[in-house]
Amino acid sequence: MGRAEERRARQKSARRAKRAAKAGGIRRFFTWKWLLGYVLGLGVLCVGAFFVLYLLVSVPPANAVAKAEANIYKYSDGTIMAKTGDVNRESVPLSKIPKKVQHTFVAAENKDFYSDSGVSFTGTARGLINTALGRGKQGGSTITQQYVKNYYLSQEQTVSRKLKELVISLKVDQQKSKDYILAGYINTSYYGRGAYGIQAAARAYYDKDVEDLTVEQGAYLASVLQAPSQYDWAAAGPNGKRLVKARWNYVLDNMVEKHWLSAAERKGMKFDVPVAPRPIPGRDGQPGYFIDAANKELVKAGVAENEIEAGGWTITLNIDRKKQKALEKAVRTELTDKLDPEKRAVDKHAQVGAVSVDPKTGGVVAMYGGAGYTKHYFNNATREDYQPASTFKPLILASALENGSTTQDGTPITASTVYDGTSRRPVKGSTTGFAPPNEDNKSYGPISVQKAMNNSVNSVFAQMAVDVGLDKVKDTAVDLGMNENAGGFDVRPAMSLGVMGASPYDMAGVYATLDNHGKKVTPAIVKAAEKGDERPELPDPVNGQAISRGAADSVTSVLTGVVDDGTGQAVRQQGQAVAGKTGTSDDNKSAWFSGYTPDLVTSVGMFGEGEKKQVSLRGTAGGGRVNGGDFPARIWAAYTEAALNGERASKFDLDTDMGAAVKPPAPPSSSDTASESPSSSPSASESASESPSSSPTASESASESASASASASASDDASPNSPDPSGSASDDPPGLLRRHHPQG
Repeated sequence: MGRAEERRARQKSARRAKRAAKAGGIRRFFTWKWLLGYVLGLGVLCVGAFFVLYLLVSVPPANAVAKAEANIYKYSDGTIMAKTGDVNRESVPLSKIPKKVQHTFVAAENKDFYSDSGVSFTGTARGLINTALGRGKQGGSTITQQYVKNYYLSQEQTVSRKLKELVISLKVDQQKSKDYILAGYINTSYYGRGAYGIQAAARAYYDKDVEDLTVEQGAYLASVLQAPSQYDWAAAGPNGKRLVKARWNYVLDNMVEKHWLSAAERKGMKFDVPVAPRPIPGRDGQPGYFIDAANKELVKAGVAENEIEAGGWTITLNIDRKKQKALEKAVRTELTDKLDPEKRAVDKHAQVGAVSVDPKTGGVVAMYGGAGYTKHYFNNATREDYQPASTFKPLILASALENGSTTQDGTPITASTVYDGTSRRPVKGSTTGFAPPNEDNKSYGPISVQKAMNNSVNSVFAQMAVDVGLDKVKDTAVDLGMNENAGGFDVRPAMSLGVMGASPYDMAGVYATLDNHGKKVTPAIVKAAEKGDERPELPDPVNGQAISRGAADSVTSVLTGVVDDGTGQAVRQQGQAVAGKTGTSDDNKSAWFSGYTPDLVTSVGMFGEGEKKQVSLRGTAGGGRVNGGDFPARIWAAYTEAALNGERASKFDLDTDMGAAVKPPAPPSSSDTASESPSSSPSASESASESPSSSPTASESASESASASASASASDDASPNSPDPSGSASDDPPGLLRRHHPQG
């Protein structure tokens, strides 16, 4: 071996020795024995810490949730509106609850309840980790843990609270019987509808005492505990009903698995739909609706339902006392005083809902929910089961302008674009056939978008929706504030007629967004809420740009024409700029007026409510068909005039070059006319920008003279409450109050 090779061998040997020494040092600290020792040591430390915690934490007295306080609700000016404090709870012994009904709760929440130690260590560990990481509420708790949380602790999501819950649950399980714990859990849980405990829930949902509950009914009550608001059958949407039925099936299947129910019994069981909600005493009149809406808004903001129901809150609403009184008076004088249910059966079916919003703040300044919370439980202002009808048409135009849409021949869609207004004209460009009739089956021939909006021409907006793209129309509507999960909101040409469900609350938000130059307005009834040092963070009602200012202002400009020269003439206000749209659904089951001034937005809906179905409003108050330009518009006008009384008339600040609110260009000078070809009629562009009350364009005059009438109004404008000869009620005639209204 040469010297070089010998040197390399020595270097390699030295490197091996160095690695071995290093590895030996690591192994001295991380051998398998050492590693096992570390794990065991950590385990002993944790056990010791838990033992100390077990000794230090005792079972506390009942918490504040178990001893409810009153909630105080105030008007926007700070004056007290109402106090609520009577918790709807009546504890019953377990012996009164049928055994199989008891088992429904165990099957729903904790199948191994009778054999466990009172805690789920894996579920608690998962909850601790997720709480520490800020992942919100997590399931996995036993019935004992939920009872401890409800009765002894609070709903806060912290690591310390979860550790206390674990220790107290172990102690309670050792000190109390399973029956005691189950009775406590069933009697302290919140079921929705203001009901605490199974006895109150049995009466609220099935109008019976707890001992008379069936297994099917018990399974529903056990299911509703998971999400009381979402799973209440009377208020649940399609998704909520699907979810609660799935959980109901899950409960019964678990009972079969645990041999608490035979497979034969299970097979014959059918879902028992709960009864309609009954009013809760102490919430008479409109405040009952305010309280219910405010509580739901706080839940959306992250406050637990049972924390609200437990009391101790001071909740200030955006409701303005002056405007609220004006709204209630307008409904009374313009409609309810004229109803005579004993003389006319139809009069007892007439329901009204209204919401008024400040477009700059998003605050709900007035709301009318019905005859009173203890007389009519459902809030007509927030119900979404009636069609908004033609009040949806402005949203189609908004989508067209926002997306820069064109007609089938490539013409940009603007207020002056001419469409074919022939009744029952099949839409072009749709894979689904659709040929809607206009009101009274009236054909208009070539007609501008402005005049089509004024007269609510179905055939024009059905074609426009297809031209824009039905998906885009729905997207714009949702961006503006409509609920995409409302019933009937399907992407199809019929959507153009407003056949989906919507509430006055929804439509007030949509029109407030238009009024606010496209900035998204989500109506908010709660101004502030506090409980001790707790002040939940409420979302900003005005947040983000839903559509461009140009698109929103152009729609507003067009809607001034509906008031000046269309179906909304009943709402004209002296010197006050007004924009709005009427709507009347098929079969006259609903009638609407949604409109606004620069400072106030109000949506009024009138609904035909039968015992088990929607009914026609025809004949209400002794008249004929009820249109949006009739009672809803009159209520709107009377309320708005009173609400704005003493305030200076305002004008719209619009960034647009189209629509009825845009003044026509100045007439040409004599020198200009000398170079033009002689003509007494305005150009197409000029006439498109004129007020709807001015002379029609040459093309429109020719087409409308060929139709049944050259009038811009519908066929029965002489009396908005006169009988309808055609039976169609999808659009509206103008109203009667024709006061002067200068251009806004």
